[in-house]
Amino acid sequence: MDLDRGKPVWPQVADELRRRSDAGAYAPGSRFPAVVELASEFDVAASTVQKAVAALRGEGRLRTVLGQGSFVTGPDERP
Repeated sequence: MDLDRGKPVWPQVADELRRRSDAGAYAPGSRFPAVVELASEFDVAASTVQKAVAALRGEGRLRTVLGQGSFVTGPDERP
């Protein structure tokens, strides 16, 4: 994925993660990739991915369990 560095990057990362999720790349109930893993993949800072993950969590697409990570929610679990 080519990021437009002239615009805020975290929304672009969030859009790509949404697209992947909607395409079935992350099954409901599965553990979501780690922030550092995604930061490396997108070649961005971990804080950028954290903002994207926070947006997805705010939409109900992810739930985070302290000490365990983030997990993908199914459409029936979203608000």
